[in-house]
Amino acid sequence: MAANLVVAVPAKGRLKDNAAALFERAGLALRKTGHERGYSGVMQGLDGVEVAFLSAAEIVHQLNSGRVHIGITGEDLVRETLPDVEGSVEFLRPLDFGRADVVVAVPDCWIDVARMADLEDVAAQFARVHGRRLRVATKYLNLTRRFFAKAGVAGYRIVESVGATEGTPAAGTAELIVDITTTGTTLAANHLKVLEDGLILQSQAHLFAARGAQWTKSALRAREAILDRLAKPVQSGATSQ
Repeated sequence: MAANLVVAVPAKGRLKDNAAALFERAGLALRKTGHERGYSGVMQGLDGVEVAFLSAAEIVHQLNSGRVHIGITGEDLVRETLPDVEGSVEFLRPLDFGRADVVVAVPDCWIDVARMADLEDVAAQFARVHGRRLRVATKYLNLTRRFFAKAGVAGYRIVESVGATEGTPAAGTAELIVDITTTGTTLAANHLKVLEDGLILQSQAHLFAARGAQWTKSALRAREAILDRLAKPVQSGATSQ
């Protein structure tokens, strides 16, 4: 493994733009090396650092394997993917972007269903009438299982979502969903409501460190330098009044 510190950042989308702006403000601009569509780069202003441009999901896997030292990705992906979160990664710094909630949402016509306890009652009645369990559409299989188990809800089965999860109840492929939302507008547009105690996770982007990476002295120094620069962003040329 290279002695350099390897930093993984999202390769596209708003997370990429926000991550780039974060490092730019700290005087650590990210620059790709080679082809513009390549996946490697450098961090200007700090020697001994390699940058890997990856998908947010891939960053989680690379952190878990120790192939990258630190990386920016969403807490929702980390908690969904890693069986031992605290043993695999260290939460270095919340980044105040990429905010979204993972929630349980049901059709708003279910007027008697407001809490998870109500959902278990509906599940039992649904099974008696239809001879099958409630279907929950989601991309968050593990978060859903853990949350439902904690709430004592058992009469359901997961339908893994590969598209627009919020549209599955209207399409008839699920009765309710677990999905990510920022404003709730999309859920409301699809006639869904969040259960009163249906908040699974308030997620945002974090800077994570891989516990299983090879932490050489130079890598540790570079890590501390980055954290120090992020804590003291470079001031613009304008002076305060």
